[in-house]
Amino acid sequence: MKRFLRGLNHYIVFFLLAAFLVTCCILLFANALMDSLGVVLTEENLGTAAKLTFGNVILLSVLFTLLDALRRKLTVERTARRIADAAKRIVAGDFSVRVDKPSRFTNDESFFEIIDCFNRMAQELSGVETLRTDFISNVSHEMKTPLAVMQNYGTLLQAPDLPEDKRIEYAQGVSNSARRLADMVTNILKLNKLENQQIFPKAEAFDLGEQLCEILLQYESVWEREGIDIETDIAEDVQVCADRELLSLVWNNLLSNAFKFTPAGGTVSLTLTTSEQHAIVKVQDTGCGMSAETGAHIFEKFYQGDTSHATRGNGLGLALVKRVVDIVHGEISVESELDKGTTFTVKIGRA
Repeated sequence: MKRFLRGLNHYIVFFLLAAFLVTCCILLFANALMDSLGVVLTEENLGTAAKLTFGNVILLSVLFTLLDALRRKLTVERTARRIADAAKRIVAGDFSVRVDKPSRFTNDESFFEIIDCFNRMAQELSGVETLRTDFISNVSHEMKTPLAVMQNYGTLLQAPDLPEDKRIEYAQGVSNSARRLADMVTNILKLNKLENQQIFPKAEAFDLGEQLCEILLQYESVWEREGIDIETDIAEDVQVCADRELLSLVWNNLLSNAFKFTPAGGTVSLTLTTSEQHAIVKVQDTGCGMSAETGAHIFEKFYQGDTSHATRGNGLGLALVKRVVDIVHGEISVESELDKGTTFTVKIGRA
């Protein structure tokens, strides 16, 4: 019914248009004929001409309506239907759908921009859905491990004849797992705020070398306990203009990783140098290193290349570092070799 009414509406439009144009042409022709040849048109002649003209208008209107319907079907409705079908598949959860571009010779080119935008939207939704699925899967997996440890140790602590040394050991295990779980939740919240731009950087000029020294000294008990040597080469009076608190997350994560993966007797180095436009910070260790494949994914959320150390992290620290460095318009790179160590290099614009 709707299609019939739409066709009738198109026919009426073409009928009125054809009637107007044909009537104007006939009147002009008749006036020119009478003026130039002196022909007198009688009522009978005019009646016959009017009937023929009316019939021609009806036929022309029908022809135009059919041609327009065919044109719309080939150049508009078919493409619009393909876009609508693809949209329905996206609504149903299929984000892999894409709309192919039709031929330029048989379609309205205005559809091309719509199709490009639609395909980009589908691609972005596909990426977001993949990230969401991976994120939920990884969060569930990462939470399961410390929770299982806490549950096991909690069960062991219920033993009535448990020795004191075992009780302390199991309680420490519960505490460590709870701290790991809390750290993971904290990092998830920070990363979520950064990725959704809910944290707005507060740029201020400060001495970067001073900040690096303060953060390094926080790990003094760690390097003394683990027997790790410290090497520093920090340039003086290096001013940067950035968010001090956000940058502290970068240095804390990089130094924490360096000490985590460096064995006893190894070395952790912290250097600060400058170029004409950048302050360059390098955090280097002589730890286990990583392969090129691991290095290519090291800044991804929940990625842990070294599964032997998986219980000491949650794969969010370096993702957090990368996001912060991007926010302050800096650069970060990593160089590593298995069994020889890793070097992280961060460049921040100078004040």
